[in-house]
Amino acid sequence: MAEARVIPLHAPDRGRPRPEVVADPVEAEQAPTGWEQRLTDLLSFARRRLQGDYEVDEFGFDRDLTDNVLMPPLKPLYEKWFRVETIGLHNVPAEGGALIVANHSGTLPLDATMTAYAVRADHPARRHLRMLGADLVFKTPVLGALARKSGQTLACNPDAERLLRSGELVGVWPEGFKGIGKPFKDRYKLQRFGRGGFVSAALNTGAPIIPCSIVGAEEIYPMIGDLKALARLLGFPYFPVTPFFPLLGPLGAIPLPSKWYIEFGEPIRTDVYGEHAADDPMLVFNLTDQVRETIQQTLYRLLTQRRNVFLG
Repeated sequence: MAEARVIPLHAPDRGRPRPEVVADPVEAEQAPTGWEQRLTDLLSFARRRLQGDYEVDEFGFDRDLTDNVLMPPLKPLYEKWFRVETIGLHNVPAEGGALIVANHSGTLPLDATMTAYAVRADHPARRHLRMLGADLVFKTPVLGALARKSGQTLACNPDAERLLRSGELVGVWPEGFKGIGKPFKDRYKLQRFGRGGFVSAALNTGAPIIPCSIVGAEEIYPMIGDLKALARLLGFPYFPVTPFFPLLGPLGAIPLPSKWYIEFGEPIRTDVYGEHAADDPMLVFNLTDQVRETIQQTLYRLLTQRRNVFLG
C-alpha cells in the first residue's frame, strides 16, 4: 500500500508562492475512486474467506472480518452523525499492553463502539481495542458471535490479564449496566466502579491504566423511564423509555445526533507497585478511586467547554 503524504496545516513556508503542480491526466484517470477501491477490497476479502486465508485467535477475534465488514459501517456514524472529536490519543501507547477505562452511558453501548473505532481509525498505530463485555452480550444470539468476532471477550480478570500480557489494548467500562441504564437526570454522574477488578488486572500485568472520558453519548437516547416488569420478562437489566421510544417504534431507535468528545487521559503506571500489589485491597481501592475521579473531573471540564449538545 502506498504511503500517504501528509502536509502540515502550518508549514514553515506557509504564505510563500508555491510552484504550480500539474496533475498527469492519465494517472488521474487510472486512479481508483472511493467506491472502486472499496469494491476491490471486498472482492479481496471474499477471496480470502473462500480460500480460508485468515486467522482467528484463541478468543475468536477475526481481524480480517472486523476491518472489512464490521468497522466500515461505523464510519458515517462516527464522522458524520456524532462528529466525534478525539483528544489525547498520544496517551494511548503504540504498542504493548494497556487498559483503557471509560465512563459508560447512552442506554445502548454505542460509546464503547465509537471508542473502539476511534482507536482503530484515528490512532497512528491503528490499534484494535479488545473490549470486555458483560455476560448478557455473549448470551444474546447473533450479537454474542459478532462480539467475539470483533475482539470482545468476557469481563473477567483471567481473560483481561491474558490479553494484557500478550500486548493487547484492552477496554473496560466498569460502570456496566448501571452506567448505560441510568436515568437522563443523572447524566454524566459516574456510578460505582465495582470492586476494582480492572485495577487488579492492570497491577498483575504491570499495564498502564488510561482514563477515558466520553461526552455526548448521554444524549443519544435520553432515558426518562424504565419498564421494569417488561425488562424482567425479557431478561434485560432495564427496558428504556425515551421521548421517542417505544412511542415511535423503530424510528424511535434512531440515536439523536449529539456532538461527541472522547478524551484519553495521561496513563497511570502500575508497574511501580511490586509483584503482589494486587493483593493489597487498600491500594486497589485507592487506584480505582483515582481513575474514577480523573474521569469524573474530565467530564465536568468537557461539559463546561461545550456550548451546545448538538453543535459542540
